[in-house]
Amino acid sequence: MLKILNFGSLNIDYTYKVPHFVRKGETISSKGLSLSTGGKGLNQSVALGKAGAKVYHAGCIGTDGEFLLDVMKDAGVNTDFVYVNKDVRTGNAIIQNDDDGDNCIILYGGANQSIEKGQIDKVLENFGEGDYLVLQNEINNISYIIDKAHEKNMTIVLNPSPMDEKIEELPLEKINWFVLNEIEASQFTGVDASDKDRLVEEMHKRFPKAKFVLTFGSEGACCFEGTKTVIQKAYITKAVDTTAAGDTFEGYFLAGIVKSIPVEEALKLASKAASIAVSRPGAAFSIPTIEEVERAF
Repeated sequence: MLKILNFGSLNIDYTYKVPHFVRKGETISSKGLSLSTGGKGLNQSVALGKAGAKVYHAGCIGTDGEFLLDVMKDAGVNTDFVYVNKDVRTGNAIIQNDDDGDNCIILYGGANQSIEKGQIDKVLENFGEGDYLVLQNEINNISYIIDKAHEKNMTIVLNPSPMDEKIEELPLEKINWFVLNEIEASQFTGVDASDKDRLVEEMHKRFPKAKFVLTFGSEGACCFEGTKTVIQKAYITKAVDTTAAGDTFEGYFLAGIVKSIPVEEALKLASKAASIAVSRPGAAFSIPTIEEVERAF
């Protein structure tokens, strides 16, 4: 089986349960506080591991975040390439979770922004042609990682979140797969986020060599592979916490692709997994196992 290297973020999440998102100048009381694992990188690795993929995580934490390694190991993730930096705190997220189950998030990069080129070189020595590299926009030196992985003919997958000015500075022509939501696709193309067909068309025009998956929340998802577009409905459930929904979807989808499952089936598994995740509180802990997904719906 091909290997998947997820070079990504690892966070400690502080989630505050609030009646509504705090507004400018407003002070509100939280109904509760929970401490959990997070980071888009960690979440996606956990999803990949629970979906049965052979996944390795690379990244950086502080000494305060060593418990994050146990969470990934429990999900079947190899953590040999996670470095511990004693001079910086682990990245963290401050999350507001409102009564509708929606979230808004503030990120602190911490150790996620301390990854050095020497670390990258050492990690990539263990991977080669055809292996998958999964990236998000929550660590530093992403351009360097892409360039080095491209030289090794790895298949590069980018989830451009959070979408900011750094994304446009990346060598995007070297990306093989984009996994993104309709808002991020709109930012790439200038097309209204509600115009699904045009989003697909314009994404293809901008990145003609790339494949991509677009997610539309409760309206489902689609996958474009150059010759066809596959549509997948969402499996509707009551949303409790949407924090890791997209990460769960991506992990399960990529696990299916790497295992040579047809795109239609990979999308279906990913959609089912994401729907289960949003029905539970938390990030990594909300991600279901493959057995749960296969029994669902």
